[in-house]
Amino acid sequence: MKNNLLKSPIMPISAKESQYGVDPSHIKKRVAEMPDMVSVSLKDLFPDLPDVIYPGAEDSLEMLYETAKEEIRKIDMGKIKSGDSVNVLASHHGFTLYGGEPYAILLRAIRDIVEEKTGTKNIRLRAGVGMRFRETEEYIRRYKLDEYYNGKAKGMAPIDPGIPIETEIGTLYGLKAAYDADWIIHAHHTDVREVHFHRQIDKAVKPFGMSYARIETRSTYHQNLGPRAANFIARAIFESNFVQEKFAFAAFLDVGPHGVIGVDADADLYALNDRATFIGCQLYGKVMHLFGKIDECIAVLDFPCPVPYVFSAGVIYANFAGANVDLYDMEKPLPPYTWYTEAFYKKNGKPMLDSIPPLNPSIKMCVHNYAWTGYPSAFFSEMIPTVVVGAEQAELFDMEPMNMTYMNHATIAKSTDAAMEFAYNVTGTDKVIIFDGAMGGLNCSKSLAEFLIEVAPIVSKEVEEDLLPKWLKQRGVDISVLEDIQK
Repeated sequence: MKNNLLKSPIMPISAKESQYGVDPSHIKKRVAEMPDMVSVSLKDLFPDLPDVIYPGAEDSLEMLYETAKEEIRKIDMGKIKSGDSVNVLASHHGFTLYGGEPYAILLRAIRDIVEEKTGTKNIRLRAGVGMRFRETEEYIRRYKLDEYYNGKAKGMAPIDPGIPIETEIGTLYGLKAAYDADWIIHAHHTDVREVHFHRQIDKAVKPFGMSYARIETRSTYHQNLGPRAANFIARAIFESNFVQEKFAFAAFLDVGPHGVIGVDADADLYALNDRATFIGCQLYGKVMHLFGKIDECIAVLDFPCPVPYVFSAGVIYANFAGANVDLYDMEKPLPPYTWYTEAFYKKNGKPMLDSIPPLNPSIKMCVHNYAWTGYPSAFFSEMIPTVVVGAEQAELFDMEPMNMTYMNHATIAKSTDAAMEFAYNVTGTDKVIIFDGAMGGLNCSKSLAEFLIEVAPIVSKEVEEDLLPKWLKQRGVDISVLEDIQK
């Protein structure tokens, strides 16, 4: 039975040209190509996962475009007049989902239907970022969104000119470029991403305190209030009179850990947030809980994203670093990894406070085959034994201001084969999980795949019967939301 579920590895997306990564020509080999690597379909692990639109048939992107238009067309846009200006607000993380094209499809569909229903042609794209200030400019060019938006597409960085927003907790600051239109449309997705930060609370609202906010305001999330408390910032901005008077509707790419499952559009962002919460807890919760069962492994980074954001089965490496605890359980005060908790770690790799769990001890070594700079990542190499493939990649991290000490805690291997041989010899385990964004499943070693297949039914039962009801109750989400989604 087990062998019937093991498939050939899913080839990851190719290395991408970016100022945040090494020249793609330096990426000689992907770990998925190595002997004894296999893939497991997430639908095989969890048969009750919903069907996906993408990845799928050759015309699946066209099907997604039509689905998006159909859903967005249902929105009442009567308040948008033919001469009005509209800003479609996007976030950089959406472009790393399933190759990036699905999110670009959503942004195209929004533009097309807004023009179709309102007659306005003054529709602009404003795409926000975190620390990689030029990243969305790269995405806009890569997916030709500058052409699709008739030259009215631009990236926004948190250091760009701001605009004061009066909220019930005081003056906060948004990005002027985000709000320089009569109306705004919030284009986001249900990918859980930094669940160790937002804990699946107001996830749908989070970009208002992050991607669309000035650095003074968004930094409250990391440096001041920390996880959970900082969720108030995004909610306060969104509920301000200034934003509410401009907010037209939201359109989300509904994604699970296995692919794009649909599009959800609503003028009521909190109703959409409840549906996104259910997807995040039920679908991603199963994968997160499954990862928490792994007893030992070598973790491989092999995806065009900064170190914490590389994917396996829809889960980012930063979340795997905390998979030894339940990241969804609100009774757990602090997860093992956030920026907020980094400051509470001693040099010996142990937390200073008993309330902070250690990083996931199942990660015996990290093989950094391919990952970008642009995000402070030295914490990971300091806490987890790390081997970096190639002198070029090591030099890239050495020269990047936010990661100058990354290589102080890592060693260099000349090739992918040498790095993996080193990891096998030092750790003594042959269980390998590859964070390479494989779509529809996950790439890993045969031994780990067989382990995951064995425990997946137990995980599914625990989530459905025990954990999911608790998670949803903690967030005030009615279980009947499930019925609405299934309909």
